[in-house]
Amino acid sequence: MKNPQLNKNGELQHLLTIDGLSANIVRHILDTAESFLNVAEREVKKVPLLRGKAIFNLFFEPSTRTRTTFEIAAKRLSADVINLNVSASSASKGETLLDTVDNLTAMQADMFVVRHGQSGAAHLIARHVAPHIHVVNAGDGRHAHPTQALLDMFTIRHFKQEFHNLRVAIVGDVLHSRVARSQIHALSILGVPEIRVIAPKTLLPAEVERMGVHVYHDMRQGLKDVDVVIMLRLQNERMRGALLPSAQEYFKYYGLTLDKLALAKPDAIVMHPGPMNRGVEIDSDVADGVQSVILSQVTFGIAVRMAVMSILAGSHAA
Repeated sequence: MKNPQLNKNGELQHLLTIDGLSANIVRHILDTAESFLNVAEREVKKVPLLRGKAIFNLFFEPSTRTRTTFEIAAKRLSADVINLNVSASSASKGETLLDTVDNLTAMQADMFVVRHGQSGAAHLIARHVAPHIHVVNAGDGRHAHPTQALLDMFTIRHFKQEFHNLRVAIVGDVLHSRVARSQIHALSILGVPEIRVIAPKTLLPAEVERMGVHVYHDMRQGLKDVDVVIMLRLQNERMRGALLPSAQEYFKYYGLTLDKLALAKPDAIVMHPGPMNRGVEIDSDVADGVQSVILSQVTFGIAVRMAVMSILAGSHAA
């Protein structure tokens, strides 16, 4: 079956999910991001690759970090950026998602960056738009968050160089995490031999082992000798349900402390897609410690999103 993300030449037309991408495409994005890293150090932090292009940030869910880094990335590529607070727009008056997209397309949109609470929303838009328009999924429901996974892979490669000899642990609320799904796909594509997920049973999807991961419910066992620790955000509103007894109880068993981190390799790096709940998923001593690369992830996110948008804009429609 044809991959809806690729055009007839096998080039990336949209970025909707990591699942189904080739290692060559993923590496091409990471290599392109590498070339954009030094743009931030220039006096004029711009390159003209997307000059004259109109990029619409279409966020149906609140987001600060993702929306801001997409905006910065697009502006560094010299694009015109339009941010839409959709909750305060026509969508709240009953306009459908595709009606909104059609109206923006009539304003000569070239690319949509879409975050939506419903899984599959970005795919729906990608199937609907004209062939010259590109769609980037900035997070849809519990399904996927491909650019977050790509910036995480960039971060891992930056600090560890290779993927084929790594042991990576993903810790926390895997059940609700679109980030975790995208990370697992990306790590698998790039040849990581051992991917672990560490979580209570209530926060794991059914049959998660089918994704090729090793499951641990004991954090100390799961962290033993790992090279990379990726902590996941635990949303506070979910703690009041039946999934967890309390935030304190969760931190006791699954919060990352210096004591637990000591079980990983001495040069292990600690990551978090943010925003962090300090004292719930991660202790401040770890978040601000020497093994934390969390702020690097944010910095690298701009270069990675520049890479994605520039690659899409350079692809030819099917």
